[in-house]
Amino acid sequence: MSRGFFFLIVTLLFCPVSDSYAFATKGQDCSKCHTLKKEEATALLKNFDQSIKVLGVSRSQAKYLWEVSIESNGKKGLVYIDLPKKHIFSGSLIAIQGKKNLTQDRLSEINKVNVSQIPLKDAVILGNKNAKHKVIVFDDPE
Repeated sequence: MSRGFFFLIVTLLFCPVSDSYAFATKGQDCSKCHTLKKEEATALLKNFDQSIKVLGVSRSQAKYLWEVSIESNGKKGLVYIDLPKKHIFSGSLIAIQGKKNLTQDRLSEINKVNVSQIPLKDAVILGNKNAKHKVIVFDDPE
C-alpha cells in the first residue's frame, strides 16, 4: 500500500465530510427561499397520524425550524419541522440562555381559554356574584 493512499484513508476516517457548510446563511433570511404552508405540513404529518389537524404554521424561535400547531383527538400540541422538510421534532424546545421552555410557553398560548365564553347560566354561585375576581370550578358529579 502506498504511503499517499494510506494518508488519504486516514484523513477521510478522522476528518469526516459534513454538509454543515452546504447551506451557509451569511446573514440571509431563510424564509425567502423556504416556506411551509398548512397544506404541506398536513401532508407531512398525515404520514404519522390521519387524525392530525394542522391549526397553524409559523417560524420557530429556533432559526431553522417551523413551529406547527396541531390538534389530534381533541388535544392541541406543537411539533417542529426543519426548513428542508426532512425531519419532524416533537418535544420541548428550550432556550439555553435563561433556560426558558419555549414550547411550554406556546402551548399555554394556544390552549388559553377565554373564560368570558364559559356559560354560567346554570352555575352554582358561592359568595358575591359581582366580585372582582371569580373562580370557576368544574366538577363531575359521578
